[in-house]
Amino acid sequence: MSRNLFKAKQYATSKVYRSRPQELKGSEEEKPNVPQGIMTKCSGCGNVIYTKLLMKNYKMCECGFYFKVSANERLAMILDENTFVEIDPQLTTRDPLNFPGYGDKLIKTQTQTGLVDGLVTGKGLIFGLPTYIGVMDASFFMGSMGTAIGEKLARMFEKATEEHLPVIVYTASGGARMQEGIFSLMQMVKVSAAVAKHSEAGLLYITVLTNPTTGGVTASFAMLGDIILAEPGALIGFAGPRVIEQTIGQKLPEGFQRSEFLLEHGFVDKIVTRDKQKDTIGLLIKLHYKEEERIVWT
Repeated sequence: MSRNLFKAKQYATSKVYRSRPQELKGSEEEKPNVPQGIMTKCSGCGNVIYTKLLMKNYKMCECGFYFKVSANERLAMILDENTFVEIDPQLTTRDPLNFPGYGDKLIKTQTQTGLVDGLVTGKGLIFGLPTYIGVMDASFFMGSMGTAIGEKLARMFEKATEEHLPVIVYTASGGARMQEGIFSLMQMVKVSAAVAKHSEAGLLYITVLTNPTTGGVTASFAMLGDIILAEPGALIGFAGPRVIEQTIGQKLPEGFQRSEFLLEHGFVDKIVTRDKQKDTIGLLIKLHYKEEERIVWT
């Protein structure tokens, strides 16, 4: 008897394939279409979080991990709604050293971030009380301090001194901007001088140190606040811990250069979570305002 050459052959089916749910076997059109950005994965615990819920929770995960926030997000968290007025919005560097490729990188970063430089300064209200505020944005050259940032800070402190208003500065920086060399380092002195004049006028200056705050920023205006606050777990220091270990040839203590370590050793006055920062800063400003000055700025 001849064999039926057209008889269907029997192939073994793997257990893995047979165990798959039926809905996964369908065509590409049947797969759920999840919009990009609707979910965010936490780098701390690995959990996937609904992005809107994350924003509502000040971009803090339940595990304690802090997501980076932009300058605009930070301003929205701390200031009364629709009260912020930016100053010097177009102030940018002129590339003083003609550093190779720096100009192109500046344009690219400005396009990607929507920022002119790594600092936004302006004036707004916190619980109806006027204040000047500067927020560094680590997404712009890692928040490195160049001539534009130094100039914007100095101008803000000068305006605050003239108007007899407090200043709040959120720091987030990798240090001085190497592409601007000595011009970047000179900003440490310029801003510190403006802070000193503001202090001599008897005015309040609050700094909030976020992750990371390092280099020349730490060595100047970041640590000159009358009251120094910090976010939990923030890296705060001059040189990084690995550089220090290599230099001194010793292992550093656990948690060295983190905000909790600095609080324990007297370098930070208080660690404040993001959801409590507006209340804390608002109370501090209110305590330092004279009764006749407690008016709503318009």
